[in-house]
Amino acid sequence: MKTICILFGGVSSEHEVSLRSAATVLHSISREKFKPVMVGITKEGRWLLYTGEVYDIPGGRWESSGKTCPAVLSPDRSHKGLLVLEQGGVRLMEIDAVFPVLHGKNGEDGTVQGLLELAGIPYVGCGVLSSAACMDKAVSHTLLTSVGIPKTELIALNRKDARDMAAMERHLAHALGYPLFVKPANAGSSVGVTKVGGPAALAAALELAFAHDDKAVAERAVSGQEVECAVMGGDDPVASDMIGEIAPPDGVYDYDSKYLNDTAGLFVPARVPGEAAREVRELAVRAYRAMGCRGLARVDFFVTAEGKVTLNEINTIPGFTSISMYPRLFEASGLSVAETVERLITGALTGWE
Repeated sequence: MKTICILFGGVSSEHEVSLRSAATVLHSISREKFKPVMVGITKEGRWLLYTGEVYDIPGGRWESSGKTCPAVLSPDRSHKGLLVLEQGGVRLMEIDAVFPVLHGKNGEDGTVQGLLELAGIPYVGCGVLSSAACMDKAVSHTLLTSVGIPKTELIALNRKDARDMAAMERHLAHALGYPLFVKPANAGSSVGVTKVGGPAALAAALELAFAHDDKAVAERAVSGQEVECAVMGGDDPVASDMIGEIAPPDGVYDYDSKYLNDTAGLFVPARVPGEAAREVRELAVRAYRAMGCRGLARVDFFVTAEGKVTLNEINTIPGFTSISMYPRLFEASGLSVAETVERLITGALTGWE
């Protein structure tokens, strides 16, 4: 039986989402085939081996449960596991693979993947380069457009650019027009995103974006349906048979509507013409390959009323909560959540061969 470390939490604005996603993975993993080991990372960056109940993870009670012990992943390849810091000393716990259920910075951006590469431990999901490139909206935009994949228009911004707000506003108004979206370049789950309707709201939107990252992007607003496609695999990836549609209540799919108040409408299959759905699936696989993805990714698009398909972004560690699209799309395609989790872990262990 293979020992699989489920890594959750993290120093990220998406910490709470990670807790919910990890609980879904832990509830779905086969105890007959795998032995799960739970390691949580606090918001302060402490690594803790957790031996309590799964139901205490989503609300954060796991930290104060009294069932934690300091543990770190050793970068020493001869260890291939965790160094558990007990009162009597240090105990080595060998790990066969890691499932990093870490959304956002310090988890989805190649940092943890780099540590796992140093440790020589297989892991679920994309490698260092593809994780980092997909996480950065400006970098992924450059790479995807270079291979001819239609992408939402955006302009990358840094703090220096914001010093002359008047000049920036004129540039964005001319290049992108209003409304537009301002986002942190490196963040997910719609954290720090603002829909800007005019010049007066631009400064506050940039301040919010820069609170989450040193780089921001201004993105042209696209009038269309928001659709998502799940992709899994290695050199020969497959897209989910079904694609899903997000219908946010106020036109903005923000953090609250995603994870807190559950107000967004979710449609599987998406309410788009068959030709557009086929194009979404084809482009999702093309983008997955172009960015060097491996394991899993959720690829998000817009479909206009005229049927034009435009890629929005790629998420390399998509949500695994009860309402998340990635597991739902494969479930609608005939694969249970437990089977999806098993395939992802198996693929990590075998290198998708």
